[in-house]
Amino acid sequence: MKVSGFTFVRNGVKFDYPFLESIRSVLPLCDEMIVSVGNSEDETLEMVQSIGSPKIKIMQTVWDDSLREGGRVLAVETDKAKAAISEDTDWCIYIQADEVLHEKDYPAITEGMEKNLNDRRIDGLLFDHLNFYGSFDYIANSRKWQYKQIRIIRNDPAITSFRDAISFMKNGKRLKVKKIDATVYHYGWVRKPDAMQQKLETFNKMWHDDQWMEKNFEKVDEFDYSHIDSLEHFTGTHPKVMHERIERMNWEFSFDPTKGIKLSPRLRFLNWLEQKYGIEIGKFKTYKIIR
Repeated sequence: MKVSGFTFVRNGVKFDYPFLESIRSVLPLCDEMIVSVGNSEDETLEMVQSIGSPKIKIMQTVWDDSLREGGRVLAVETDKAKAAISEDTDWCIYIQADEVLHEKDYPAITEGMEKNLNDRRIDGLLFDHLNFYGSFDYIANSRKWQYKQIRIIRNDPAITSFRDAISFMKNGKRLKVKKIDATVYHYGWVRKPDAMQQKLETFNKMWHDDQWMEKNFEKVDEFDYSHIDSLEHFTGTHPKVMHERIERMNWEFSFDPTKGIKLSPRLRFLNWLEQKYGIEIGKFKTYKIIR
């Protein structure tokens, strides 16, 4: 069984992505790691090169900044990286530059790939997803933030990135997947407030034109983390590759639930239903779980 990892990153240093930790978290699981580095304004390329692993294959790309509808450029860059994977690869592990895998999940991930290798019905493997918010101590736990993600797919040209690289589809249809006991740790909403605001401004430009930005995007120096409906304290452990970054955290964050965004009775009920019983109503999914 041959396994390839793939990811893409641009301006990872400028926007304080944990992209090095992300790459390092996948390396023990794969035989090769494709890292697509976009045209950056910082030392992202040099930082990836500094990892020094013989598994890493770096490709340099130029992003099409004119693709400003629905974050389409992110899917394009994902597909570029996937296309560079070796033809004899069986499984492809996809990771985004602000996502990290936990070493405690390596056995379950490997077992999932091995057990389903010869079951050609299975297009991919499905992970749980934790969204850290504000700091490394809080998780966003409302239904808006809780979802599962396809992060392992077969090396099949028919499987391509979907929308803004949020997931994958196969010839425009949902993937058939197996759920495994593993989790993606997402740190995209853990940055200093000024860095978070800068990152959001840049990324909104991938979804909207200048007119929309001028009308809808608030020009402030720091992101206001209080605009959230529900958080809970994280009681687990972080991946080892994240420990040094966590120790460097140099801002304070706390959450007052009385000042959070107030939800409608309907959304409060749907949150309760999903948190207590795991019942998901009205969520769009790009997968069908095979039992």
